[in-house]
Amino acid sequence: MTLAAPLPRTGFGDAGDEWEAPEHYSLAATCFPLQRGDGDPTFAAHPGGLWTAFRTPHGPASVLLTQAPGEVRARAWGEGAASAIASVPALLGLTDSWEAFDGEGFLASLPPLVREARRRNPGLRLPATGRVIDALVPTILEQKVTTFEARRAYRYLLRRFGSPAPGAGRVAPASLVLAPTVAEWLRVPSWEWHRAGVGPQRSATVMRTLRSASGLERLAAKPAAEATTALQTIPGIGVWTAAEVTQRTHADPDSISVGDFHLAKFVGHALTGQRTDDAGMLRLLEPWRGQRQRIVRLLLLSGVRAPRFGPKLTIQDHRAH
Repeated sequence: MTLAAPLPRTGFGDAGDEWEAPEHYSLAATCFPLQRGDGDPTFAAHPGGLWTAFRTPHGPASVLLTQAPGEVRARAWGEGAASAIASVPALLGLTDSWEAFDGEGFLASLPPLVREARRRNPGLRLPATGRVIDALVPTILEQKVTTFEARRAYRYLLRRFGSPAPGAGRVAPASLVLAPTVAEWLRVPSWEWHRAGVGPQRSATVMRTLRSASGLERLAAKPAAEATTALQTIPGIGVWTAAEVTQRTHADPDSISVGDFHLAKFVGHALTGQRTDDAGMLRLLEPWRGQRQRIVRLLLLSGVRAPRFGPKLTIQDHRAH
């Protein structure tokens, strides 16, 4: 619900708005999946909130998101300021409804651990950015490698080929960066992928995928299930990658990252005390089909940690070859 008219525009093109926040809403917990680690240069910390920068159909924008009692606020700078502000309610998860999940019958069917996690996180929402390429490129970089090396590569590429965010060093933090445009990604030479530590299979997948960029962005307007299916028609995009994308672009409440190196073991341990595989995870979550991603998010916030033993994914340094 909008509480105030947009703030007056200035010569720099800023705009703003504020919205009523759900009770106990958490800006940090809701936006956490969008940030690729603490060093993601498209985000920056701010007292009471965070900065982010992204491109809109009308141009780039730097956006300051803050939370106050009972409301969340956004202010944007850049050519795309007004367009960015229009996307903020979905980005903040304010359009994500937990009504069915929080119904008495559904809650009663959940394991006690999940019910307790929901009780302690009543303001959690799933964010929807609508920006498929912004979600897809870093997700491809995370295929079959450790989170550490994928995020290191993403930081390197953004700092090397990204652009300063609107107002960076003036109204926005000097470190805030816009991810490259599609054309800029396609111009990244092979040796720069190599320097970033990105193997040829992943870099080729990024390049091949971005050649269908116009069709990819149209997926944001389609239902999550349709977008998931369409993404998987691209060579190199499988179930895991498509799920990781629609969780962020569509706030898909049911998508599961099947094929994740850790997730199935974690879910199995959290729900049964025993590790399991992807098939076992899907069996465990099947009774709550339609809300499975919400359950996974709550399990991740529950404080449960799976024991660390067994084989680990090896960090590979492609720069050494």
